[in-house]
Amino acid sequence: MLLKWLAATGMLVVTCVLGVAAQRGGAGTRPEAGPAPPDDVKTIVERLDLERYKATIKGLTAFGDRREGTDRNRAATDWIEAQLKSYGCPTERITYDYRPAPPAPRTPGATPAAPSQTAQGGGRYRGMRTPTSVNTDPLKQPDEKLRALNTQPSTPGERQEVFCTKVGTTRPDEMYIVAAHMDGHGWGEAANDNGSGTALVMELARVFSDPGVRTERTIRFALWNNEETGLNGSAAYAAQRKDLQGKENPPGSGRYPEPKWLGMIQHDMMLFDHGAPRPDGTMSPEQRPEADVNVEFQLTATLAREAEALAWVLQRANEKYATDYPASVGSHMTNTDSTSFMNLVPSISVRENERGVHIGAGWDPQWHQPTDLYVTYNDKDFRLGLNAAQTTLSAVAQLAGATLRH
Repeated sequence: MLLKWLAATGMLVVTCVLGVAAQRGGAGTRPEAGPAPPDDVKTIVERLDLERYKATIKGLTAFGDRREGTDRNRAATDWIEAQLKSYGCPTERITYDYRPAPPAPRTPGATPAAPSQTAQGGGRYRGMRTPTSVNTDPLKQPDEKLRALNTQPSTPGERQEVFCTKVGTTRPDEMYIVAAHMDGHGWGEAANDNGSGTALVMELARVFSDPGVRTERTIRFALWNNEETGLNGSAAYAAQRKDLQGKENPPGSGRYPEPKWLGMIQHDMMLFDHGAPRPDGTMSPEQRPEADVNVEFQLTATLAREAEALAWVLQRANEKYATDYPASVGSHMTNTDSTSFMNLVPSISVRENERGVHIGAGWDPQWHQPTDLYVTYNDKDFRLGLNAAQTTLSAVAQLAGATLRH
């Protein structure tokens, strides 16, 4: 199964050495090596730019925390769509209805449960831990203009999310999904969670949408809504479109509104890798020397073996094409939109730290807090996000069969 999947994605290459010297007339005779062919993937990766990535994050922060069910969220969705169209990436929207369940009643005098030593997703906590939570107090945001921008509360009802598509030239019926969620909360700017992932996906859409870039397979760039309320936007997409996969519509047209899913790659929080909390709960102001790009699959998923194979494709692409930071592979993907797909298609998550055992243990003090602001992060932080973009772009370029018109 795993080898068949790798072969189907074009990542399995078997090379046989059959005594070339003997066939060519004896030992010691070698043909002269010609010039190496151009590495189109390297050229495509080099079109990513740190300042453009930062500018896209900055543009998203103009809409505050982009909380779902608000005018600022709808305005951010419109802005994202306009940017994607400006890249030449044709856009569509998913519409769904969100009706949150009423909060469960609290039992007076109930004893709080003891903290678990197992993180969500199955990892085990190690080292220092500090409490994490979602800030709901507007007064903790000292910037009055930002506080006012984030004031409108969420209301139930219709939600929309946008995606755009690069159609494959020879296999338009097969597709990789590259995604991030664009909503946030906590009374900040949601710069890292998840402006950083949204900007990454938008930058990949820009690079792949260049008319000079061709891909054999289709790539879809999706910006989910309602992640912070429980992955509702990605779940709506999966529910609405999973049964449409690979169906030509209209018949004979060569058009596939929903190509067959080959892999799903989610991006959620890309910037902050400053290490574990100190014993007093404070954090280092500097990026840790061991900072890396974390690629996670979920060991309990139905397609865990295939997802693990996809994760290692990204790790190998990182080794060859990322400029500054290595990638590490983990098996406890959790609490992000790839979860909505993990039993339907090989699915992985790319982020700044392991989601459960690191972020859940307090490794990112800006998570869902008023301090998740563009100005909180420095160029090393942004460059970590850019390396995540290099990692995914190079892997998807190889998987989708990307080439340049020369």
